[in-house]
Amino acid sequence: MTSSAANIPSVSAADLRVRDAVIQELDWDSRFDAAAIGVSARNGSVTLTGWIDSYANKLAAERAAKRVRGVRAVANDIQVTLDHERADPDIAADIVRELTLRPTVIPNVQATVHDGHVTLTGSVRTLFQRAVAEKAVHRVHGVRSVVNRVGVVRAAPELNRLVAAITRNAEVPRDVVGVEVADDVVTLTGEVPSWRARDAAERAVARGAGVTRVDNRITVGEPEANNVDDDIC
Repeated sequence: MTSSAANIPSVSAADLRVRDAVIQELDWDSRFDAAAIGVSARNGSVTLTGWIDSYANKLAAERAAKRVRGVRAVANDIQVTLDHERADPDIAADIVRELTLRPTVIPNVQATVHDGHVTLTGSVRTLFQRAVAEKAVHRVHGVRSVVNRVGVVRAAPELNRLVAAITRNAEVPRDVVGVEVADDVVTLTGEVPSWRARDAAERAVARGAGVTRVDNRITVGEPEANNVDDDIC
């Protein structure tokens, strides 16, 4: 009879190095307590599990893992466990205040709250405004998750302006990102040395009017030797 242990995939030395580096980065980040976060790694894919005290810190833990060299994907399965429960009407009132601070977004964005889970609806001009609306509620105490169903008003994005936006961005290496436009969907391809560069390219085109979705197929490769400090804030 074959032992069940034989069916368990082995963990390579590279996986262990990535896992240990992610654990160290989580412990290093002073914005949250990583004591209850578990980390596993396989072939550059990292899974985060456990508990944390806020949705904002859950996302901060994910960003910390992405800063680690060798991490190519992150599955964030951390659960938000609140120290003090909050009523949905109180959470909703705080969300309205946060959105009010962003006058270009608030008129067309609505939020519903159920047991701390927030759903955003409405419409905005750009994907960037959509992201701003979501980020506004991340730090509201009591929020457990956010589903962003805010739509973007459709228009015809201009390819040349999208390419120029990426070229201007200092965080994205020149001439490594490909841009394609099909109707109102932008597809990005290529390879960059860090998650920061990948996200910067996506943010650059998300500011373009009429872009309803960015299909970001950019891969994260190993940084060049002369760029080892690119991820330092």
